[in-house]
Amino acid sequence: MGDVLARPLIKMLGLLPWKLDLVVPVPMGADRAAERGYNQAALLAMPVALSTGLLYQSKALKKVRDISTQVGLSIDERYENVEGAFVADQSIVDRKSVLVIDDVVTSGATMDSCSETLRSAGARDVYGLTLARAKFK
Repeated sequence: MGDVLARPLIKMLGLLPWKLDLVVPVPMGADRAAERGYNQAALLAMPVALSTGLLYQSKALKKVRDISTQVGLSIDERYENVEGAFVADQSIVDRKSVLVIDDVVTSGATMDSCSETLRSAGARDVYGLTLARAKFK
């Protein structure tokens, strides 16, 4: 299913003027990954990387602490919830232009946190691409 759902992302990426070096999925915490058995962002990011010839780097960004669900949280609470949840591998991202892929964005808190973490580790540019945008209430 990831291959099929990645097609609109691949098409969109072809229309954008971004100069990219690597593709990174938004990581999941260990507990959530064990519970679900897969990372939906990774299932989208891999076909995007393969179809564009970009380097896929699932280890460039790591979730270092599990966060509570974002459902029902205000925008400020969402940003607080993801603060410090990610670390980036500087040896992978330093001076690179990184594309971060997630399945759904709601408030943007997770994507912002990932971007900030990558930039702090030396990424030159960070772009985000998602399959869907959920309405934030």
